[in-house]
Amino acid sequence: MAFDSRKYRSLDRPAAPFSDPTIIPHFPAGKVPRHVGVIMDGNGRWAKKRGLKRTDGHQAAEPVVFDTIAAAIEAHVRYLSLYTFSTENWNRSPSEVRFLMNFSRDIIHRRIDQMNQWGVRIRWAGRRPRLWKSVIDELERAEEITKHNKVIDVVFCINYGGRAELADAAAAIAKEVRDGKISGDRVTEKMMSDHLYNPDIPDVDLVIRTSGEMRTSNFLPWEAAYAELDFVPELFPDCGRQVFWRCINDYLHRHRRFGAVPASGE
Repeated sequence: MAFDSRKYRSLDRPAAPFSDPTIIPHFPAGKVPRHVGVIMDGNGRWAKKRGLKRTDGHQAAEPVVFDTIAAAIEAHVRYLSLYTFSTENWNRSPSEVRFLMNFSRDIIHRRIDQMNQWGVRIRWAGRRPRLWKSVIDELERAEEITKHNKVIDVVFCINYGGRAELADAAAAIAKEVRDGKISGDRVTEKMMSDHLYNPDIPDVDLVIRTSGEMRTSNFLPWEAAYAELDFVPELFPDCGRQVFWRCINDYLHRHRRFGAVPASGE
């Protein structure tokens, strides 16, 4: 079975709003999650089910990424973090890693004008070591071009690992203690938060994982400590606006307690 990329890659989307206003759900103002994280899982399995190469699954995911961004804008989500390439993904085959590096770089390059038009501020979370310089260059260029946009911040988590982020934060604090900039007598939660990759971005309210797997896979462990979790059965290339909106609607029916007892005493 041949893979027809034209069927899955929509490179010419209009500016927001993107959908017929009559089909966009009406979410109560101020109730939607401010920050949503998405673990985009299942590309390889999607391709395998169709007798395709794993890389074909990644290609099929591209329009879904941007459909998800569009859905977040339409729902008035302010921050969206996308788990794009983890520190553990280096363990995949060299050919797949090369494809993902090239594909990530090329998507950012091709889509920058579109995202800028949508009012997207592009951010990056991850480690520099091992990440291709060409990918870093595109990310930094995109960050510079979109730095004044205020519709939504989209964080591409590339070469990201939650434990790595915490280790890097601890190392930065240790260096400041060594240099006499701060006291090492007591490390506070705020101090840790201030040394994360994007300390100005608020904690995650909702984490969505596609493909039916029920784990968070080292994704934003500090920021998502009290996030609501939604594990959806669809493989990521089968997702998009409707799945994202469904998760937002489910979130609105959750009761977030943050460790406290509700007034009803339940």
